[in-house]
Amino acid sequence: MITVKKNNPVALITGSANRIGACIARHLHQQDYRVIIHYHSSAETAQKLVDELNQQRASSADAVKANLSEPEEVTQLAERAVKCFGQLDLLVNNASRFFATPMGEVTVAQWENLVNTNMRAPFFLAQALQQELAANNGCIINITDVYGHRPLEHHPVYSMTKAGLIMLTKSLSKEMGPEVRVNGVSPGAIIWPDSDLSDKRKSEILDSISLERIGGPDDIAETVAFLAKAGYVTGQVIAVDGGRLVQI
Repeated sequence: MITVKKNNPVALITGSANRIGACIARHLHQQDYRVIIHYHSSAETAQKLVDELNQQRASSADAVKANLSEPEEVTQLAERAVKCFGQLDLLVNNASRFFATPMGEVTVAQWENLVNTNMRAPFFLAQALQQELAANNGCIINITDVYGHRPLEHHPVYSMTKAGLIMLTKSLSKEMGPEVRVNGVSPGAIIWPDSDLSDKRKSEILDSISLERIGGPDDIAETVAFLAKAGYVTGQVIAVDGGRLVQI
């Protein structure tokens, strides 16, 4: 087992108990980061990931629970994240909600669910952690979506929140610079959703991708790792989509 160095950088990745968030956490951990796994309801999965990473390098991972829909819990998450290792160098706003909101059927609860998690939480986390990140010349990386650039049918609220997150990325790069860099990653079709898709629909999606294949979580994680160390890059949103954005 490798012993962690006290000066290893620290990253907080929201929504990182599984899927793309977990892949980002593992990849950053391989880059010698100490990582904080944020979760809401996936306590067992989060703890398994923490145990896995700590077996590789002692005292290099921790987990923090928070409901990002609740403003006070967002503030508490920021405070607890800094206390985990005594510093924070990187915030990855990965947590996201996704569901259809066809016009004429949207409820206030649905609106708030999407807006609070996808847009409000990243802003207030950034604000709460600004001083700590500035002290360490840290950075923020927001996971957006190609549908923040081009709207997804029957998903107007989701698309709006991701467009807002893209503009937040650019705005914060001006507000928080030069001490803190802020960038984003816009995933395209990375992994098939949990809901069943017909072979026809999968074929339609593949036809809309220049590279004619879906990507993998590692494609996102590698881009996050690049942006974390790219010291002269800020205010940028990189589409990792196999060329889908130019097709839709």
